Amino acid sequence: MTVAREFVPLNIALLTVSDTRTEADDHSGACLIEKLREAGHRLAARSILADDVYRIRAVVAAWIADSAVNVILITGGTGFAPRDVTPEAVQLLIEQPIAGFGELFRAISFEEIGSSTIQSRAFAGLANHTLIFSMPGSTQACSLAWEQIVRSQLDGRNRPCNFIQALFPQ
Repeated sequence: MTVAREFVPLNIALLTVSDTRTEADDHSGACLIEKLREAGHRLAARSILADDVYRIRAVVAAWIADSAVNVILITGGTGFAPRDVTPEAVQLLIEQPIAGFGELFRAISFEEIGSSTIQSRAFAGLANHTLIFSMPGSTQACSLAWEQIVRSQLDGRNRPCNFIQALFPQ
């Protein structure tokens, strides 16, 4: 007997990491909010923080501990500039890395930006039954990551697999 899979709306927190962005000009954050809502999910929280390891880590850790947050989307701070510290801030919180996210993101990004994709330190993982996807700060990169990877993996109907079971283990 095959168990029917269904769409489960998720509570998604969004963190924009930038020394210069505000809600008024955070185009990447706005893009992700629009896309997650169009997909049927809910925005659980939103924050914009400067590139500061400890402030980023504190916000992400609080969301990981919040049982009402299922997914955390992070945009920004994944490059090689001296202030790009998102991986250093967040990766130590991850219990189970999803190496394939960064690998796949760079592979599909190569088609758009060529070898510059090598500088992306996009990553993903699972912590306390909370998925974390961290992507570059450009709107184009966020849209690409959402449309080509994240959206389908947050949909319980996606076959042959998706991350819904990781969020709600039985």
